[in-house]
Amino acid sequence: MTSDRLFVYGTLMRGFDHPMARLLAGHADFLGEATCRGRLVLVKHYPGLLLSNAASDIVHGELFRMRVPDELLGELDMYEACGEGFPEPTEYLRRLIDVTLPDGTTEKAWTYVYNWPVTGLPLIESGRFLAH
Repeated sequence: MTSDRLFVYGTLMRGFDHPMARLLAGHADFLGEATCRGRLVLVKHYPGLLLSNAASDIVHGELFRMRVPDELLGELDMYEACGEGFPEPTEYLRRLIDVTLPDGTTEKAWTYVYNWPVTGLPLIESGRFLAH
């Protein structure tokens, strides 16, 4: 199972003056806001996503359609330092998750899930990185 969709919830969102955000904007089409089930922790100046099954745990982000998914995901994997060639455990893992659009429909999308211990990391209660 694969997807040409990418769910971003942190520094890759629109409006960030960041090289990878600009790369994404140039190689993917913004489809709209979306949510997933999970919680956000503040790692440093960036957030980490922890998946959750609880209906009350909602993370807000943006959904993109990647024009050349394999190439773009390869670049993003390098940026997130995960995938082949990086020492385990990597800080992030790329996972295919269910995201929900404003109209209530769900789609499968790739996202990066935080994979290191979160002891002592503050929770972003709102689930919105931009609002923290």
